[in-house]
Amino acid sequence: MDIRQSLAAQAYQPQRLTHERAEAADGNAFSQAVSTFAETVAQGEAQARAAMTTGADPHSLVTALAQTELAVETAVTIRDRVVEAYQEILRMPV
Repeated sequence: MDIRQSLAAQAYQPQRLTHERAEAADGNAFSQAVSTFAETVAQGEAQARAAMTTGADPHSLVTALAQTELAVETAVTIRDRVVEAYQEILRMPV
């Protein structure tokens, strides 16, 4: 390890600690994302149920279903990236 790397590591250390404290302060971002996803899907289901039973506004149904579709596509994309990263880790030599 040359002197430039050690100086860079020393300069990076305070920012890393600040970032870790900020992450701990704002809670678990993953659980917030999952709860937001669940709320979006539930709203889409509620709008669909209301449209079938009470004849609710079709425009709000389409909007809710589009938001639900976007949320599901985002979740699938994240899942695919996580699986891809896991497979890449498995391919690393030990």
